[in-house]
Amino acid sequence: MGTRLFVGNLSFETTEAELRGVFTENGLEVQEVKIVTERETGRPRGFAFVEMSSSAASQQAMDALDGRELGGRQINVKPANERSGAAGSRAR
Repeated sequence: MGTRLFVGNLSFETTEAELRGVFTENGLEVQEVKIVTERETGRPRGFAFVEMSSSAASQQAMDALDGRELGGRQINVKPANERSGAAGSRAR
């Protein structure tokens, strides 16, 4: 099972194919790339999740890409937080 990474501060013009290319250019194997979009408009929210093939690949990706410029912005690459079962239930 791979390791999920959070990629933040993405340009709204960044595509999943472009992001996959950046992660694979160092020979790393990417399982999945998902740019998160708004439900109503379908517009990108400026962050994504990238599933790597192994923990070692995840660490290499973080070391190589955290702080790198992509689309005119300095991206953040770090381990993704696991979702809790209560996502979407907010106290009002």
